[in-house]
Amino acid sequence: MNLPEKFEILIITLSDRAYRGEYEDLSGPKIKEMITHFFQSEGWPFNINSNLIPDDADNLRDHLLMAAENSCNIIITTGGTGIGPRDITIETVKPLLVKEIPGIMEFIRIRYGAEKPNALLSRGVAGIIGKSLIYTLPGSVRAVEEYMNEILKTLKHTIFMQFGIDRHFND
Repeated sequence: MNLPEKFEILIITLSDRAYRGEYEDLSGPKIKEMITHFFQSEGWPFNINSNLIPDDADNLRDHLLMAAENSCNIIITTGGTGIGPRDITIETVKPLLVKEIPGIMEFIRIRYGAEKPNALLSRGVAGIIGKSLIYTLPGSVRAVEEYMNEILKTLKHTIFMQFGIDRHFND
């Protein structure tokens, strides 16, 4: 298999308050900045779409299924990974996963939870929906930076695995 001619990436921010305009979404743009840098450094063509939606399970599910059906290669969500009553991201994403990648999120929780125990309360997941790679990140900019720093360390290898490319050596 080959890599796509152009990677399609979707960033979804879940936030009732940002959706209502009560504050600006800063997490989605931080993901965009970091993923842009990664793809530019690899020399891989890419396109990024971003959506800001309320904390609504049906809305999120519709976005995820549409992205997976439309050959989106990578989906990254931010927000809704906590334990609050409006935190619905994990309950919405998990049933859609055909393969879960638990190690990356477990590592991130342990690594940052050792310094900041509240990081252990994030329930983020990673995996595959259809043929789309998905990562669910917390909603704070600081958490997005921490998560993305770790995700980006393995993203190239993960993408090769996603597309069935045998690259089991140090890249």
